[in-house]
Amino acid sequence: MDDWNLGTGGLRIEREGPLAWCIIDRPEARNAMTPAMYLGLKRAVRLVNTDKEARALIITGTGDVFAPGGDMGGRKVEGDEPVPTGLTYETLPFIAIRESTAPIISAVNGICQAGGLLTAMMSDIAVVSERATFRVPELLRGLIDATYAATLPLHVGMAIARDLLLSARTIDAGEALRIGLISRVVPHERLHDEARKAATEILRTAPEARMHTKRLLNEHYRPIDYQTMFWSLQNSQEPREGMRAFIEKRAPSWVPDGLED
Repeated sequence: MDDWNLGTGGLRIEREGPLAWCIIDRPEARNAMTPAMYLGLKRAVRLVNTDKEARALIITGTGDVFAPGGDMGGRKVEGDEPVPTGLTYETLPFIAIRESTAPIISAVNGICQAGGLLTAMMSDIAVVSERATFRVPELLRGLIDATYAATLPLHVGMAIARDLLLSARTIDAGEALRIGLISRVVPHERLHDEARKAATEILRTAPEARMHTKRLLNEHYRPIDYQTMFWSLQNSQEPREGMRAFIEKRAPSWVPDGLED
C-alpha cells in the first residue's frame, strides 16, 4: 500500500491488515478539501477496489474536523497534482464511494458538512462521534448542489431535506441519528474501534451477494442533474459573491438589510 499515490499532501493512507485508512489531514485549513483532495479520495476508493491486500476503506479526519467541504479560498496543498480548475464531475468522489464494491466506512470525528457530509452519506456505514455536527451550507454560498437534491430526500424524507437544504442550519449527532441521516453514534473515544467493527461486520458478508445488494439499493437514487450545477458554477454570479463574502467574513449581497444575525 506504500505505492498508493493519491496525488495530494492533504490525504494520507495507513494500513491495518485488510483495512486501509484514508485520513483527511490538512489541519492548517481545517481539512478543507481542494479539488486534488477530492480526486485523491476518489483514487483511494478505486485503489481499494483493485489492491490485492486491502479489503475495505475507512475515511476519517483529524482533530475536531472530519471534512467541511471544499476550500472556499481556492488554496492548494503541497503535493497537489494538477487537476481541472474548480470542481468537475471527474474530481467528485461521491458516486465512486456509493458504487464501490469494496466496503467504505466513514468514521466521522467532528465537523461534517458540504462534501464531507456527502462522503459520509454515500459510505456504506457512517460511524459518528457523539461530538460530530452536520450542516448543508451550500445555499449560503450561492451554490447549487445537485447531489444533495437527488440523494438527501431518500435518506431523511422530503420535509427534512427541505429544512436542511433551505435553512442550512447545523444539527448535532443525536438529531442526525434521529432523522436517519446517519446510523451509528458512538462515544468519541471509541470511534476508531467502532469503525473497525463496522468494516469487520461488512467483510463477513458474501462479496458477490453484497455487490448485487448494493446495486439494488443504489437503484433507488434518482439521476443527478450535474448539468445545472456546473452551469451555475461557471455562469452565475452567486457562487462568486458567496465565496467572496465567506472569505471577507461578511453577509452576501443577497441578504436583506435588517435581518438579525
